[in-house]
Amino acid sequence: MATLRDIRTRIASVKNTRQITSAMKMVSAAKLRRATESATSARPYQQTLTQTLRRVAAGAGEVEHPLLTSRDVVKNVLVIVVTSDRGLCGGFNGTLNRRTEDFVKKHRAEGHVVTMRTYGRKSKDFFKSRGFSTATARTDLVRAMFADESAALAATLTADFEAGVFDEAWIAFNQFKSTLNQIPTFNRVLPLSIETAGAVENTGPSADYVYEPSGETLLGALLPMYLRTLLLQSFLETEAGEQAARMTAMDNATRNASDLISALTLEYNRGRQAAITKELIEIVSGAEAL
Repeated sequence: MATLRDIRTRIASVKNTRQITSAMKMVSAAKLRRATESATSARPYQQTLTQTLRRVAAGAGEVEHPLLTSRDVVKNVLVIVVTSDRGLCGGFNGTLNRRTEDFVKKHRAEGHVVTMRTYGRKSKDFFKSRGFSTATARTDLVRAMFADESAALAATLTADFEAGVFDEAWIAFNQFKSTLNQIPTFNRVLPLSIETAGAVENTGPSADYVYEPSGETLLGALLPMYLRTLLLQSFLETEAGEQAARMTAMDNATRNASDLISALTLEYNRGRQAAITKELIEIVSGAEAL
């Protein structure tokens, strides 16, 4: 049975832990606001680009472009995983990593050769510990690096896809929906599909457009831009989801620590009261014996 000194020591330890989790919650809340603004402010740009891409494609008719070309036989598949570098954010990284592992195993069961690229220390360590080989593993990315990293990744993917290094490319990330909801998402980024690109439909008035230069030339410029936008959005969504998940996890940890302190304090008071009662009984018994 724990002594009163042990209980006091544990109460002090839990109080220190509560201070840490409370501070981490406030830090994540501040970072969440900035990360959410970045993720949500980028969505209208992607949606507008999607609508523009559809309009141009509709006006250009049948267009052939390397980024739109689907392979008759899919043999090599590239899977890009985007997670965070740090933990203490609940199941944010673990859920995505496990679903990605199932996704990779499914493709391998279909006879596909799967190559992986990981962004974030949590995905790198997860797949390395399970024996998955990764072509590239990038860590320690911050928001200021997202645009350049997305552009570099888009250029690499475009060159490799046109060279036939892989037949399909998928990106796995957590889509930020709300503070309590981050959805593991798998999007095919290559080959691009104009018909299914994005979820926003054009609801404005219809109009006929005359393009100068030609629609095919415009698509040649818009498609690489759209690919970069898809990749950038996945990084922004991941950052926002990470901070939201960490804030929620630290809030739960702080409340649990408070509950544990209350329970330990009650146990300590009961033990102290029992010790005092025992001493009083001994004093009274000694006085009666005299």
